[in-house]
Amino acid sequence: MKLMSISALSAMLVLAGCQSTPIPSSVAALPKASAQAIEAHMTFLGDDSLEGRDTGSRGHQIASNYIATQLAALGLEPAGEQGYFQSVPLRKAMLVQSSAKMSLTTNGKTTDFDYPKQFFTGPSTLHAKADVTAPLVFVGYGLVSKEFNLDDYANLDVKGKIVVMLSGRPKSLPSEEAAHIQSLKAENAAERGAVGILTLHTPSEEKVRPYANSLMYLTSPRMRWLHKDGKAEGEFESLLGGAYLHPDAAKNLFEGASRSLDDIFADLAAEKVPTGFALEGTVNLKRESTMEDITSPNVVAVLPGSDPVLKDEYVVVTAHSDHIGFSNDVRSKDKINNGLMDNAAGVSIMLETARLFAQQAERPKRSILFVAVTGEEKGLLGADYFAHNPTRPIDKLVANVNIDMPVLLYPFADIVAFGANHSSLGATVDTAAAAVGITQSPDPMPEQAIFTRSDHYTLVQQGVPSVFLMTGFTSKDPAQKGGEVWGKFFAKHYHKPTDDIAGLTADFGAIRYDSGATFADINFGITTEVANNPQRPVWLKDSFFGKIFGKDYNQQK
Repeated sequence: MKLMSISALSAMLVLAGCQSTPIPSSVAALPKASAQAIEAHMTFLGDDSLEGRDTGSRGHQIASNYIATQLAALGLEPAGEQGYFQSVPLRKAMLVQSSAKMSLTTNGKTTDFDYPKQFFTGPSTLHAKADVTAPLVFVGYGLVSKEFNLDDYANLDVKGKIVVMLSGRPKSLPSEEAAHIQSLKAENAAERGAVGILTLHTPSEEKVRPYANSLMYLTSPRMRWLHKDGKAEGEFESLLGGAYLHPDAAKNLFEGASRSLDDIFADLAAEKVPTGFALEGTVNLKRESTMEDITSPNVVAVLPGSDPVLKDEYVVVTAHSDHIGFSNDVRSKDKINNGLMDNAAGVSIMLETARLFAQQAERPKRSILFVAVTGEEKGLLGADYFAHNPTRPIDKLVANVNIDMPVLLYPFADIVAFGANHSSLGATVDTAAAAVGITQSPDPMPEQAIFTRSDHYTLVQQGVPSVFLMTGFTSKDPAQKGGEVWGKFFAKHYHKPTDDIAGLTADFGAIRYDSGATFADINFGITTEVANNPQRPVWLKDSFFGKIFGKDYNQQK
């Protein structure tokens, strides 16, 4: 799972409990998950021998083989494109560091920018070599949304030009909706004929995510999944160049313009949304990229339903099986990022959920599709590929329950279901959690827009109601404050080699596999209720995501 800032999280660790929920007898009588089984799965998937399960690596392939074998042993049927596997075609690109160049020419004077002190760029999965020179147009945040009456390109001609935009979004926009709108910035520019994008780091962004922190990832690869014609998803042919600028360097772009960058930043401080205008200079951007086409598997298995009609509909349970591989932190002797919580724990809970279903005497009415997806850490790649190339008809996928980085270090008393406020699944989560003495709490960090940042969101974009489950911040143990434990894990162990059995046990005393069993019980209860309900889940009337992605057959009437 991807999270943003430690400082932003630290102030958000207090939650209110929910009211009690009546428990139907059918849910209360469900079988219980095994902590020992979850421990066994986590021990294997989080072992050093898998070398951090990086996308496309041997270690991730071993993990995928293990997951497929476990699902097959339970009697689940293969539901991939190659048996239990769906091979995801990927393009991996690396920036040739010495090739990154940027210069600004204004009134005959050319200024070269220092890489990476003043600007940085990333590799392209489309263009091995790119060299573009074009005039500049400032486009504010570069946002367009008819739902929020936004059009930062209004009255601006950007065809054949490089657009200059602010990072982030206006504070007035709700965080989840804003995250979706922000994700379309490159698409907005490409649709209007721009040939490049320069993004300016703002003062507010600097407080949360300092420019210097981004430089840690200069040598990281960029990955995109490939369409059958070989084109990379999410890339735009017309966008030949792009760069991210330090605010001090970015001031040069506004030389001779009607307004300075300091004027723009003053507007932001006063919560005014700046409007766009043409700039005086032209910019040249150059970069070279090396590319390699690889594959990495999703694992897909199905438990067929029992109802002659509803068995052709599917409840999808997802968890990402990849992590980030080896660490390049020279300060760490341990170089393997094991990803025990992120997301060996989630996959283990998914496998235990599958076992509970497989051992039921009576199968659920709808079929259950279990999908362990690859490439989450590289941008939800495996999930997005599955969402665009589902192994069952997309209109037959009635719901998605996603598990990503449950922090199993305390006896959690509440659960957070991101997306519960957007569909009828929220009530289902309440019921399933109450059956095991757990409450559902609202999103404790709405500013992070986490609903849009894990694998389930790729199915949301295809119209499938979805929830993403995470351990809440309340603990049953008075000696442990759940929010503090969660925050400590994120600050010290998230995406680090210490997210392993030894590191977490040393810092927290024990890994709570019993909490993993409780989590699996909730997951099983949610999935059972959806699978047996005569009505498929629906998007709520006031849901922004339901309005833009929902279908006629799953909208609240």
